[in-house]
Amino acid sequence: MTAVPIGETLDVSLTVNGATVSVDIDPRRSLADVIREEIGLTGTHLGCEHGVCGACTILLDGEPARSCLMLAAQAEGTAITTIEGLATNGEMHPVQQAMHEAMSFQCAFCSPGFMMSTIALLDDNPNPSEKEIREELSGNLCRCTGYESIVEGVETAVKIMGPTR
Repeated sequence: MTAVPIGETLDVSLTVNGATVSVDIDPRRSLADVIREEIGLTGTHLGCEHGVCGACTILLDGEPARSCLMLAAQAEGTAITTIEGLATNGEMHPVQQAMHEAMSFQCAFCSPGFMMSTIALLDDNPNPSEKEIREELSGNLCRCTGYESIVEGVETAVKIMGPTR
């Protein structure tokens, strides 16, 4: 990435949910802000803006990443998946369906981050133990549920998706 003088913008090409988007941005803008404000995908939530709460978690080349801690320019050349990119033909992703069935969330502010983290977990480990689920999701905070229903949602997703997919 080339240095950009203060006050000038940078044209960045991002691949978000399979579509290439070109945005002209201040190079200091976070990926979360660009996803929400420039691209218009508001499912990526901003909570703490310090990478602690996990509400802004997206998948970056299939791995969970805190979009509030990353500059948008750093994401050029990667595949970004947000919560909006999970449903196919109007059908919820199995993780979304499982969380719905388990009534995993109350206010649901944290749900996009939890779901993106869950997808990454199940891609790496299709049959995690309860301990592994809790450990993987420990980087996401929820102020409403007490986490039991979220763990149940992940366990339901394992059943829906099949532990040996």
